[in-house]
Amino acid sequence: MLTHMQSYTIGQAARLLGVSPDTARRWADAGRVATHRDESGRRLIDGRDLAAFSVELAQDGHDEEETSYTSARNAFPGIVTSVKLGDVAAQVEIQAGPHRLVSLLTREAVEELGLEVGMQATARVKSTSVHIDRI
Repeated sequence: MLTHMQSYTIGQAARLLGVSPDTARRWADAGRVATHRDESGRRLIDGRDLAAFSVELAQDGHDEEETSYTSARNAFPGIVTSVKLGDVAAQVEIQAGPHRLVSLLTREAVEELGLEVGMQATARVKSTSVHIDRI
């Protein structure tokens, strides 16, 4: 199942990356992440580009601002950075700010949720299980 790729505003991208909108805007202005304009002139970031940038950012350990990260009821909103489908099982990775979460679930669940790289999702952690909610 192929769906329309989601794009994100600078503000949405900032929230997913765990930084201020000003920081996300500076990164876009510097060409660190590609943007395009929608019909109303807003700058948008393609979901796949944002997913790749979020992984790069987490690997760099680069943090221009001192930010605290919290988890309300163990929920980690982020962006899907990888989906690996097997015959029965699947592996989904989410980058939630500086946190990389990996969930093993059924292929059927991934297909029902329509999970793809670049889309928003929330990883919910309970004990050793990670559950994925599509936003």
